[in-house]
Amino acid sequence: MGRGKIEIKRIENSSNRQVTYSKRRNGIIKKAKEISVLCDSQVSVIIFSTSGKMHEFCSPSITLSDILEQYHKLSGKRLWDAKHEHLDNEINRIKKENDNMQIELRHLKGDDITTLNYKELMVLEEALTNGISALKTKQNEMIEEENQNLQFKLLDPMDTGGNHVMESHGQGMYDHQAGVANYEACHSQMPPPPFAFRLQPMQPNLQDHF
Repeated sequence: MGRGKIEIKRIENSSNRQVTYSKRRNGIIKKAKEISVLCDSQVSVIIFSTSGKMHEFCSPSITLSDILEQYHKLSGKRLWDAKHEHLDNEINRIKKENDNMQIELRHLKGDDITTLNYKELMVLEEALTNGISALKTKQNEMIEEENQNLQFKLLDPMDTGGNHVMESHGQGMYDHQAGVANYEACHSQMPPPPFAFRLQPMQPNLQDHF
């Protein structure tokens, strides 16, 4: 005895509705897998429950994006509105710019330059020359700034660090001068040395024993 047909309408009981959804969802995905394998067809199924949970299947030989692209071409229907299309174009533009920047960076490093023609090599050389010139200019500016800061610290009387350096330098000169004066005073008070010194041998004269 065959199963009787059921009326296709919304199931009011939430528990029965959830059970039926799970069974039929699995059945649809199973059928999609079978037809994809048996007939070598490209199938994609996306199912959303009432709670917003998503279930999907896509043939292993293709991606969902490719299927949507084919659908767009064959049906002529717009899958995205103008806003989404603008965002998609902007993303593609940024990706392209990023790819070009990566290529230029490799060229600046000296990689993959065998494919460049003479004009492109000249442009690359000019870019490197300008970069080196800007780098040297920046280095000179930083050195000049450091020198100016050092001179300011040494000469500015209001600067604490400069005062400390100047005071230390002045104190050192004063200590040196005081040391020289003390040495000269002590040296002047010492008695004059004898005119001659007679050195006594450490050992007795051996000639006295003969």
